[in-house]
Amino acid sequence: MTEAPEVAGWPLIQDLPGILPTRQRRSQETTVALLDAGAELLRDCAFDELPIDELCARVGVTVGAFYGRFESKDAFFAALMSLVSKRSLSEIEAAVAADVQADASLEAACYHVVSVVTEIIRKNEGVLRAAMQYKAVQPARWVTVRETGTGLVERSMPLLLPLMGRGRRAAKERTIGFAFQMVFGTLINAVLNKPKLVQLDEQEMIDRLALAMFLQLQHEASKDRAPKKRGGGARRR
Repeated sequence: MTEAPEVAGWPLIQDLPGILPTRQRRSQETTVALLDAGAELLRDCAFDELPIDELCARVGVTVGAFYGRFESKDAFFAALMSLVSKRSLSEIEAAVAADVQADASLEAACYHVVSVVTEIIRKNEGVLRAAMQYKAVQPARWVTVRETGTGLVERSMPLLLPLMGRGRRAAKERTIGFAFQMVFGTLINAVLNKPKLVQLDEQEMIDRLALAMFLQLQHEASKDRAPKKRGGGARRR
């Protein structure tokens, strides 16, 4: 069956978990609208407090229409997590492709990657918080977050690794992985604890994280150019 393109270019939602099957484009668009409205509402409330009636009112559908699309409230969240993951990976793929085509520098590539990752977290702050809050009782929710993070790293690797030069691939991949670990950890802390110094929605957050990633990668790349020590001690003149 030929699939019609989804609004804003995002993948269709037919294969997301927890969604009852539908083939009509309008119904698919309504499903995506419900998921997007849920993500927005979760910015200000816990998942257990998510009001289905308000969610439906925002989209202009009945509560019955909601349960005609989702098996349960938990199924709704599973679909939301999966859609956020797909969108996140699509965004980083587009950013990487643009930087590769533009022959971006290592510094510019780090800035672009960090900008995209930070914007993903900002847009889905409530979804991420809900996944973390119920990590103990609903571990599958956090598995999706972890797998998405891994996907972001894997898709960024073909951009960042060549910009660090040839050789010592394992060490450079490890450095890229740690740089992402630092970025993810800082952003998740900003979601959970709302630090006073630099907050999630500030430009400074992107600037500092991009610089930190660049310095990590630049330092690792510079080891290729470090002069090798000669044995036998210094030669006397």
